[in-house]
Amino acid sequence: MSELTFVVPPTIDIVSADLTARAGVLASRVAAVIEQHCTPESGAEQAVAFLRDWADAAGFPDQPPAGAPLQRLIDGYDLTGDEADLVLLAGLPEEHEGLASTFRSLHPAAEPRPTAGLAALVLGGRPAERGRLRRLLSSGSAVRNGLVCADGSAPFFERSLALAAELWQALHGCDAWPAELARVACVGPPAGMDAWLALADVRAVIGAVRRSARVLVAVPHDDPQVAQARCEAIASEVGKTVVGGMIAANDGRGIRLLLAHAVARGAVPMITLPDSAERAGAVDLGDFPGTVLVATRPGILLAPADRALLRVDAGPAPLASVRHAWAAALPALGVGAGDVAARHPLDPAITAQLALDFAAAGHDPDPGEVSKAVRGRTGVNLPAGSRLVVPDVGWSQLVLSSDVLEQLHAAVDRLNQQTTVLDGWRMREHSQATRGVRMLFSGQPGTGKSLAAATLATAIDTDLMVVDVARLVSKWLGETEKNLAAIFEAAERTRAVLLLDEADALFGTRTEISDSHDRYANLETAYLLQRVEQFDGLIVLTSNLRQNIDPAFTRRLDFVIDFPLPDLSARLALWRRSLPEVLGEVRGPDLDLDALARIYPIPGGWIRNAAVAAAFSAATSGEPITQRRLIDAVRREYLKASTPFPGEPPRRRDD
Repeated sequence: MSELTFVVPPTIDIVSADLTARAGVLASRVAAVIEQHCTPESGAEQAVAFLRDWADAAGFPDQPPAGAPLQRLIDGYDLTGDEADLVLLAGLPEEHEGLASTFRSLHPAAEPRPTAGLAALVLGGRPAERGRLRRLLSSGSAVRNGLVCADGSAPFFERSLALAAELWQALHGCDAWPAELARVACVGPPAGMDAWLALADVRAVIGAVRRSARVLVAVPHDDPQVAQARCEAIASEVGKTVVGGMIAANDGRGIRLLLAHAVARGAVPMITLPDSAERAGAVDLGDFPGTVLVATRPGILLAPADRALLRVDAGPAPLASVRHAWAAALPALGVGAGDVAARHPLDPAITAQLALDFAAAGHDPDPGEVSKAVRGRTGVNLPAGSRLVVPDVGWSQLVLSSDVLEQLHAAVDRLNQQTTVLDGWRMREHSQATRGVRMLFSGQPGTGKSLAAATLATAIDTDLMVVDVARLVSKWLGETEKNLAAIFEAAERTRAVLLLDEADALFGTRTEISDSHDRYANLETAYLLQRVEQFDGLIVLTSNLRQNIDPAFTRRLDFVIDFPLPDLSARLALWRRSLPEVLGEVRGPDLDLDALARIYPIPGGWIRNAAVAAAFSAATSGEPITQRRLIDAVRREYLKASTPFPGEPPRRRDD
């Protein structure tokens, strides 16, 4: 062996110094074993000298410092003295390259680690000690919980003694993390959690965490970021942080590795189950003695057979909490935080992330910038059959009756006044009023239903998520439900107005049960009704025939608005809006919009289509938009709808 030297760093923190000193004690014991059992020809004399020099430089251990990671590990897993020595012995190669080289020279396979046989000699070497070591490395607490293992397929006492990945660095107080674990970033609890933390079931969970009870705590939510933020808020209440990883429920090795790192850090372990997880089994926690938090989508986690399970509802957060979170994210808003909260009722976990975006902007954003930031931060991969648009449709672009316009304005007011009515006046408590606005628009195609939905999205300064319902419905059992669940999750994250166009196929009248397919379809409809009722944004469903909608669903709606065919005055207004006089010479001298409005009782969508088609025809020929071109375009609209054409209007006398 080549001669190696060890130099103590000029400064080192007390935790790391204590661990190094304790490792030095083990190094001295290894030196004694080598001196007793190895011949001088094997290089033992040089190895012993190095080990003792290193041990002397490492110092002498005193009382372990308060909160030392090694002591946390010993106390948390109730390790015996021998098991604590095994942890230290397995970690020695990580302490210095000279130690790794020494163990390599002693290993039958030239691995830079101590063997189980060397560990047996360090613990005494007699048959009794060897038997005790065999039991410890087969079923002891340190092995059961993945802290150390006898690695490899060699005969037992030739196997390498290995420490859990990156655990030695964690015992030094470093924030090292195993490459094999997908770490979940934990940034601390968001503002606005006080009301949720005061709930009775949440207080029970906080008490379990404070006692380090042997409990599994499930925090289900469709958005993993929300569930994770709730876990951080729980841990913060007892003065602890969270250490989290995304791990499959059946990955026992990965879970034990996460738990070990959490214990070493004095943190509460949090497991986030992957989005792809299925309801396949309970989380494998082994015999971990403390409390474990699990952030998961609803319906995935199975109750463990060997420990208590506590479930805590993750939301939605009360509007007061949403307002508090916005006030913390944008202090300059002042009393205006309530208006922003009503318009963008994001969970505090998402609002806390937005605060980072606002801080990067370097100035207080205006409402438009707030909406843009919300759009960028909460953007998701949209499910098939949906598209997200940024509408710009003002109230002046709607040609509707005063009754319809009044109801549309009332829907916006209802959304904006949720904080006052539900929280301030406590109508949520007294009258079981719910958040969100649910609307049904019924009427023939082209009567302005989609345009009205775009106007609502513009009025509340958010996006419009348009969903092609036909692409959601599947012949396979459960697929329609899964598709719609993805739509609602995307809408909740983007805070968009959700438009389910031609929703009869989803919310039609339930059928008499004649087979298992009918039974499942009715259960599916009931699920969809529940999701609509729970949606806390603005949702618009459109239907060509109102009588097709299940009455049970209609009762859950806040607004049911009929969009009739426009009357004569409305049709004339639509023609004039589509072909305004500002077009000047583009309008032919023979245009008679009054006649078109009088003769053709068509919806606004047809009028718009006909005006656009006539304009393209005129541009192609290099001529103005004439009455003949408009009549031909209207005729094509009738043909598209397979409806008889009423004929041409009579010619004017001056034609």
